[in-house]
Amino acid sequence: MAVLGTGALVTFAGYFLILVITNLMPPIDLKKKYKAEWAVVTGASSGIGKSLAIECAKQGLNVALVALPDDVLNGTYKELKKRFKKVEFREVGVNLGKTGYLEEIAEATKDVSVQVVFANAGYMLTGFFVDGPLERQLANVECNAISAVSVTHHFVRRMVEEGKRGCVVYTSSAAACMPSPFTALYSATKSFVSAFAAGIAAEVKSKGVDVLVVHPSPVATRFYDKAHKMDMLDFFKNFSVDPDTLPQQILRNVGRTVWCDIGATAIFFRLMMKIMDYNFLSTLLSNIAHLMPDYKRHDKKAKAT
Repeated sequence: MAVLGTGALVTFAGYFLILVITNLMPPIDLKKKYKAEWAVVTGASSGIGKSLAIECAKQGLNVALVALPDDVLNGTYKELKKRFKKVEFREVGVNLGKTGYLEEIAEATKDVSVQVVFANAGYMLTGFFVDGPLERQLANVECNAISAVSVTHHFVRRMVEEGKRGCVVYTSSAAACMPSPFTALYSATKSFVSAFAAGIAAEVKSKGVDVLVVHPSPVATRFYDKAHKMDMLDFFKNFSVDPDTLPQQILRNVGRTVWCDIGATAIFFRLMMKIMDYNFLSTLLSNIAHLMPDYKRHDKKAKAT
């Protein structure tokens, strides 16, 4: 028991030590730290992405705004151009759920050196995985996970080849650390992004490229507008954080740690998975999920009987 107690103490102490230290540190100046001129932000038209683009502009970085080619992106582009007259913005309208986006991003940034990358784009599908068309599911995987890999490979390779310092920051989720029925692809793709970030962080840190993956609690944005009614989602949305507060918290962690949990929900999930075995929780959920209101709400067979 003494050994188990010591192990638990070390685990929790290590977690909170980094959490406290990074939150006491000042946000970094990306332009100054990396001698950077350009940033790329995916999912930049609204929510966290827009807040990150604004923060980059405040620091004097030019920004390539990557998002769906719609009126929201165009509105954000015009708004930021008007607000930050000394900063250059590029509107890169692409669908990250369909192949071919990397070529368009590369073409739009081929004449500039990008040293700051925020791989932020992502969205959530709710309901039963098997009820959704496969094409729709694969598009979700492409946007949430594969686009982050593609964008990283392109820009980090350029940084390393040019011998320039920089950073890549991924927006993951509190859902990454635990099984999430009815949003299975969301938690799975975010788990992938978190693990991917941790792996490449060790490969590129010594080359001058910092990697950070952020696990925010639910954020008060239009992100959930198209999500189906879910009791668990609605519950955790009660603890949502303002997207405008995230950039400063994120910048306290860039270059100082690899995984960053922000907000009460993210910290709670992380601590719960330190106490509860992942397989135990997965097994428990698989046996009781059919009793949950969310299961009954989305189950087509139950509705038909």
